Amino acid sequence: MINPVSIDGINIYPFDSPEQLMLHIDKNKGILIAINAEKILHATQQTRDLINRNVGYCDGVGAKFALKHKGYPQACKIAGCDLWLMIVEKYYQSKSFYLVGGKQEIIDQTVQKLATQFAGINVVGYRNGYLNDEDEQRQLIDDIAQKKPDVVFVAMGSPKQELLMEQMAERHPCAIYQGLGGSFDVYTGHVERAPKWWIDHNLEFAYRLFKQPSRIKRQIHLLKFAWWLLIGKL
Repeated sequence: MINPVSIDGINIYPFDSPEQLMLHIDKNKGILIAINAEKILHATQQTRDLINRNVGYCDGVGAKFALKHKGYPQACKIAGCDLWLMIVEKYYQSKSFYLVGGKQEIIDQTVQKLATQFAGINVVGYRNGYLNDEDEQRQLIDDIAQKKPDVVFVAMGSPKQELLMEQMAERHPCAIYQGLGGSFDVYTGHVERAPKWWIDHNLEFAYRLFKQPSRIKRQIHLLKFAWWLLIGKL
């Protein structure tokens, strides 16, 4: 059994591989929430409670180093934009899927590409991520409760996507839920991801900064995070 580790009040599961994570969620349904240094630094009580009710996993080199600092050197970084496709690959022949998020053209292209890459995948429903009012949100939740998909992916940004998934899970608690942020945009080629070398060397954040210098205001927080780790504040 894998127990979570508290980093500044946020529970993160120190999975040593994506396979271990998937074994966990196969037995313990719930919402998968990606945790990185920025999310830890900027956590509020609301977001801490949200994460701790669910399954927070390490999705950033900062979170990985924090777990290592806490005595879990085997903990690995599992990128959310890779994880959802691993879940699809493992279950596409046996489980059903529901996808929410992105612009209409993005979600259309995502479903079309999944159908090509994973022949026979059962997508029981999908829609864009623009819910204009409570009525549209209620219709979405009703549709998921009626169709009962085994896996639900929601790509709307955090914590909005997690709060929505909790409402979905109240009506349909037996599914695996994962928040994806901008993963559909990456999957369909509308957003470029760092090349493999940068990812393998834990430098994806540096590549993003190189491509988007304006991210410096966000990534400067990584230095603060590293300093807090060094002095034991986290």
